[in-house]
Amino acid sequence: MYRKFIKPGIIVAIVLIVGTIGYWFIGDKQYSFLDAFYMTFITIATIGYGEIIDLSGNPWGRVFTMIITVCGLGTILYVITNLTALIVEGDLRQSFRRRKMEKMISNYENHFIVCGIGEAGFHIVNELYATKRLYVAVDTSRNHLESSLETFKDEVFIQGDATDSEVLIKSGIMKARGLFAVTADDNQNLVIIITAKQLNPSLRIVARCNQIKNSDKMRRVGANSVISPSFIGGLRMASEMIRPVTVSFLDIMLRDKEKGLRVEEISVPDSFVGKAISTLNMKKYSHSLLLAIKIKDKDGWIYNPAGDYLIQPGNTLIFMTNPEERYKLEDIFNS
Repeated sequence: MYRKFIKPGIIVAIVLIVGTIGYWFIGDKQYSFLDAFYMTFITIATIGYGEIIDLSGNPWGRVFTMIITVCGLGTILYVITNLTALIVEGDLRQSFRRRKMEKMISNYENHFIVCGIGEAGFHIVNELYATKRLYVAVDTSRNHLESSLETFKDEVFIQGDATDSEVLIKSGIMKARGLFAVTADDNQNLVIIITAKQLNPSLRIVARCNQIKNSDKMRRVGANSVISPSFIGGLRMASEMIRPVTVSFLDIMLRDKEKGLRVEEISVPDSFVGKAISTLNMKKYSHSLLLAIKIKDKDGWIYNPAGDYLIQPGNTLIFMTNPEERYKLEDIFNS
């Protein structure tokens, strides 16, 4: 933005300096530099208070004045034009960007909506971004969105109130996979949950709850999971004390951007029921490890399943993998 004004500013300064020195010589050095500068200023500004330095009978002085006027006035007009364009383009750019994002969102499917880009929302976006999942950020604060954009350059966002049905519809809630209600206000999160469930009853919702007493209310109105930062923080602190190596392993895994390892889940379709785990040929996925299998409608788990285990209806496979191999594994089950 500033580069548009640096060169014109330098040119104006040069014109003022050259004009001041020129008029000083044209006036046979009888006028002060202030008079010469004033003469230059009113000339390029076209104020027209009259000639401070007498140019009558001095044709070269008048030619010099015309040159100074053209150079100075042209540069000033260029600066004014750039300033006007900057203001107009700023509004137009935001308008075009908003329309572009709304068009992108209209093509989204199975994406996530993050309502509230504060401390919690920022870390959620960071995880979705790191694992290459589609998401839409929603916040009323332009500052929150812009600070997030500094980290996530290609972020897709909507500035608006997530308690408003129209804002959630613009964010693609009808085709979304899940929604995070993570503003700093429990009451606002409660309204977001209610609004979202009315628009898309099958939507999975994870909500932030700052006060434990509000967690039951959030579940009753439709939140699938309610997370208390203080509760999670307490568990984390206890784990740091009693199992520091395990916690360190998980932290390093999450921070390692090159490998991008995460513990992921994949629901098994009916077409794979009765097939053995060995048919997945896990050996060809060097960055993936099948950790466990969740049995549907039961609390049972099968850890480190054997290759001859036959997949049952409703099984969910738990892998440690990276985003690239996660896509490949998902393609196996979607083919």
